[in-house]
Amino acid sequence: MIKIIGVRFRNAGKIYYFDPKKLPIKKGDHVIVETARGIEYGSVVADAREVTDDQVVQPLKPVIRIANADDNARAQRNKEKEKEAFRICLEKIRKHKLEMKLIDTEYTFDNNKVLFYFTADGRIDFRELVKDLASVFKTRIELRQIGVRDETKVVGGVGICGRELCCHTFLSEFAPVSIKMAKEQNLSLNPTKISGVCGRLMCCLKNEEDTYEYLNSRLPGIGDRVIADDGLKGEVQSVNVLRQLVKVLVDVQDEKELREYKVEQLKFKPRRKKEKLNLNDKELKELKALEKDEGKSKLDDN
Repeated sequence: MIKIIGVRFRNAGKIYYFDPKKLPIKKGDHVIVETARGIEYGSVVADAREVTDDQVVQPLKPVIRIANADDNARAQRNKEKEKEAFRICLEKIRKHKLEMKLIDTEYTFDNNKVLFYFTADGRIDFRELVKDLASVFKTRIELRQIGVRDETKVVGGVGICGRELCCHTFLSEFAPVSIKMAKEQNLSLNPTKISGVCGRLMCCLKNEEDTYEYLNSRLPGIGDRVIADDGLKGEVQSVNVLRQLVKVLVDVQDEKELREYKVEQLKFKPRRKKEKLNLNDKELKELKALEKDEGKSKLDDN
């Protein structure tokens, strides 16, 4: 068994694990640790706990120290310097007439490097820009191109639910989201209604997918023939997934009658295949563009 703590270096960023040694570290503290980028200042988001050796990536680096007043002041100064660096970089981008959008600037804690995050439609030749920035800041410069999901994670905003975006507040990593998830949840396949602020499929579709898969597996499909517990037979017209209710057009003597049953009252063959997406090529292309996987986040590289 090995003792670990969880540390984040940016808001809603990925959690990294470190060895707390014998330091009295608790959740909410700030710590100084060594990462692949050098010495960094992070926030403790998970209390110390013991896990098996195979649950963490070895070797596990130790915490150097709990952040003191000087460390906190330095971290605050870095935040102020980042604002100035952002302004200067914007000026340089305009000077070199580059088709790129600057999103964020980040100083490493030891000021060994300044990172500039940007978005662009394609590849950008920013070699002259890097030289220009290096002459100003007198330190290592890194320009990192990020995707639209990472851009939204950094900038933040409000979703259609009226709450702050999940990716900006607590979602540390992006999960793949597909249009089949929207179909499983009986949502409209209108791109404007199932895409988030970033223009990709909403992350919350993934949150409820397991529940909907289970509930749908207990229901018959539209058009299936069923037998009710009152002996009547009929065809399924509609289903209420969350309430587990089924409307059936049953044969009552020589007439048809629409009745509602609980799923437990019906006998039917379980669905084996998921419904196909009844879309034309243009609609399918638009939806596929929404679920395009941008791969691993470019924001976290510690």
